[in-house]
Amino acid sequence: MIKHIVMWTLKDSAAGADKAANAKKMKELLEALPGRIACLRALEVGVDVFAAAPACDVVLYSEFATRADLDAYQIHPEHLKVVEFVKQVVSARSVLDYEV
Repeated sequence: MIKHIVMWTLKDSAAGADKAANAKKMKELLEALPGRIACLRALEVGVDVFAAAPACDVVLYSEFATRADLDAYQIHPEHLKVVEFVKQVVSARSVLDYEV
């Protein structure tokens, strides 16, 4: 199983909205992906509620059966629609993929 974790720091304002509104929209867009992408086995999205330092505003945890499934997810049209929005509102991104 492949676990895919992404953490984003958002711009204070972008795409006509503030950070909180963009975090909420990111969460909604990402949480709509299960069921649309067959290889996506599990997905959770969290928004920082404790103002941790150093800051990370949104985190994604997802699971895939294989590396090929993760690769297919990355180029899936539904995922790419979300990526279009994310690129507009994000100032920094960290990612970790690991196998268990």
